[in-house]
Amino acid sequence: MLINKLCIIGVGLIGGSLARALKAAGECAHVVGCGRNIEHLKTAQKLGVIDSYHTDMSCAAKDADVIVLATPLGVMADAFQRIYPVLIENTLITDVGSTKASVAAQARAHLGEHLPRFVPGHPIAGSEQNGVTASFAELFQNRRVILTPLPETDDQAHQLIQKMWNITGAEVVEMEVMHHDEVLAATSHLPHVLAYTLVDTLAQMEDRREIFRFAAGGFRDFTRIASSHPRMWHDICLANQDALVQVLDIFARDLQQVSDMIRHADSQSLEDLFTRAKQKRDEFSG
Repeated sequence: MLINKLCIIGVGLIGGSLARALKAAGECAHVVGCGRNIEHLKTAQKLGVIDSYHTDMSCAAKDADVIVLATPLGVMADAFQRIYPVLIENTLITDVGSTKASVAAQARAHLGEHLPRFVPGHPIAGSEQNGVTASFAELFQNRRVILTPLPETDDQAHQLIQKMWNITGAEVVEMEVMHHDEVLAATSHLPHVLAYTLVDTLAQMEDRREIFRFAAGGFRDFTRIASSHPRMWHDICLANQDALVQVLDIFARDLQQVSDMIRHADSQSLEDLFTRAKQKRDEFSG
């Protein structure tokens, strides 16, 4: 068995799905969950996702073999501070945050001598649904999990966390911290900002009821991720501010160019753009 006691701080979609996957594989003996809402924790226990729970992070983390921080990025620093006093020599720590530079900086500030046993991670999986009731054991199958080990990260810690994710059916890849944040700013954080902004823009237009009444499948597909947890994405945007602003500026420039093409009836440029985009999208989806 890979893990005797697993502590998951933040038993939602990601943390809950990880617990389900490891328990289904028979690779975890006991899962203790931690969160602020005791009713949510009771639900997780009733569903069999966790075996016990605490609302206090230090109590939950005590004597754990592996601690998974699945909290919003905005409380990550507090989580490091709260678990630090109860960490034992062999405890491994990892996270599932969507940005890595901010998390690495907070780990360096608060984990002290335990920093080598911290392995930053980011599963590229999820949905617009959230909470433990949306979790399922197969969430990570055939999905990528990015690990961004620090120069200080211990090799054995790295290998165990990689094996943990492999057990869930995920493909584990590695990236340098800053490169991760640049790539995810473009491929994940930017699309969420665009979806939220489009829905908000249309909601403020006149006759908005008519607008949403006639919105078809394309609108639903494009804006699906605007149903994601607002606070989580608020934290992600601020944590990855520099990389996200950079890609937003590039997109704003390109959007202005499209506006100019339409304004000036530049038929060929518009068709060329749409053709290039279709080809790339078909390559990706294929």
